[in-house]
Amino acid sequence: MGGGATRLYSTLTQTFSGSSSPLSIPPSYLSPHQPALTNLDSDFCLQKDSPICPLDSVELLQQCEEALRDQPPRLHRNFVYINNGDGVASSPIRVMQWNILAQALGVGTDNFVRCPLEALSWSRRKNLILEEILAYRPHILCLQEVDHYYDTFQPVLANLGYSSHFCPKPWSPCLDVEGNSGPDGCALFFDESRFELLDSASIRLSAMMIPTNQVAVVTTLRCQSTGKYVCVAATHLKARSGWEWLRSAQGSDLLWHLQNLVQELVGGNSNVQVPLLICGDFNAVPSEEVYRRFATSPLGLDSAYKKLSQDGASEPEYTTWKIRGTGECCSTLDYIWYTKGTLRVDAVLDMPDEEQIGPNRLPSYSYPSDHLSLVCDFSFREKE
Repeated sequence: MGGGATRLYSTLTQTFSGSSSPLSIPPSYLSPHQPALTNLDSDFCLQKDSPICPLDSVELLQQCEEALRDQPPRLHRNFVYINNGDGVASSPIRVMQWNILAQALGVGTDNFVRCPLEALSWSRRKNLILEEILAYRPHILCLQEVDHYYDTFQPVLANLGYSSHFCPKPWSPCLDVEGNSGPDGCALFFDESRFELLDSASIRLSAMMIPTNQVAVVTTLRCQSTGKYVCVAATHLKARSGWEWLRSAQGSDLLWHLQNLVQELVGGNSNVQVPLLICGDFNAVPSEEVYRRFATSPLGLDSAYKKLSQDGASEPEYTTWKIRGTGECCSTLDYIWYTKGTLRVDAVLDMPDEEQIGPNRLPSYSYPSDHLSLVCDFSFREKE
């Protein structure tokens, strides 16, 4: 088969030539509940004889800003450039990770006692969510709690040049909320001008061989400018205290799938390393076992947001800050993991401080989710 890159290219060609994937979950678990085109969001997507979603990114951002002109400005955040920007790639890969808060859960079950109901309306939140995405224009976008995929995010972002894959939860709690828009799940978008799709699969995460209600999307892409490959996973692990053991098992299952995928890609050639990006709401603080499993994985993973700390070893103080009926929660639960041997972190979007977030915390009129977006710029490491 040859060595190095030749073997990787050959293996990738064989692996992705078919339409099926060993990582795919049965179609009966997906239940897409895809609405007809007549259900497209009328604010962004024209219907009947008009083109669907006719706006470009500049026009769409202006439309969102106009819709929000009477609202407080969105949270101001700056990029922190690693090593003072020395050696930063001229064309980095921008990755965004974000639990956007399912609309049905935000208004139906999450009980954000300090957030006005008006601030949770979809007419406001959808503009804030799109404004956040368009402000940073990521090449790879990983979202959780997406329950408006088919009517809003897929058609709108497709018009802006994004291809995407969506995996709903088998038993989404959104379906228990009256007036819901379907199940929530994980969605992974990528910029088609930057990446070519090689394969994408949905995984229903298991714990001790038992399928659970949590899922992941795993996509393998080829960079259009460099020809290099990158595998991206978006996931959302089990929430709530008391379920630490389940999150650990789900994380182990995802790592197992990724390890198998990497082995399949390299064909047993230990000299070839496959770049990995794993984005998600892990619902786990850094002291949990699932975090340690990722940090010590043989895949050679590191957490990008540790780059914000002075010693490069600590996570941010929080990625979510909310007040529910059960009390206040200020925790770090969201992560962007990357293979430190193949990828380099060039820049990290900083976190807003307590004053910016405000006394009523998140979500709010200024921010549409109870989780903050994570945004990083990466570049491929050159072989030494």
